[in-house]
Amino acid sequence: MDTNETEGVCYAQPKTLDDRLAIARDFVARNAYSLPMLVDRMANPADELYAGWPERLYVIGEDGRIAFKGKTGPFGFHPDEVEAWLDARP
Repeated sequence: MDTNETEGVCYAQPKTLDDRLAIARDFVARNAYSLPMLVDRMANPADELYAGWPERLYVIGEDGRIAFKGKTGPFGFHPDEVEAWLDARP
């Protein structure tokens, strides 16, 4: 996407898990991201299970089940919806 070029966040397609980890670490550093982050293995089992491509937000409840599932991005990716959902929780 053009915004990725503008923001300098274009990467070569990762070929190894180390490549993926480097991209994730760059994201964490650039955004001061403090939440735990998981990186899918190269065979993409999490992507197959959760249909997260290219991005999707989930909230996992205390019972370990999916409590909130956002739409796929980039156009259905709305962090504000997750924030509103979380704010509405008791």
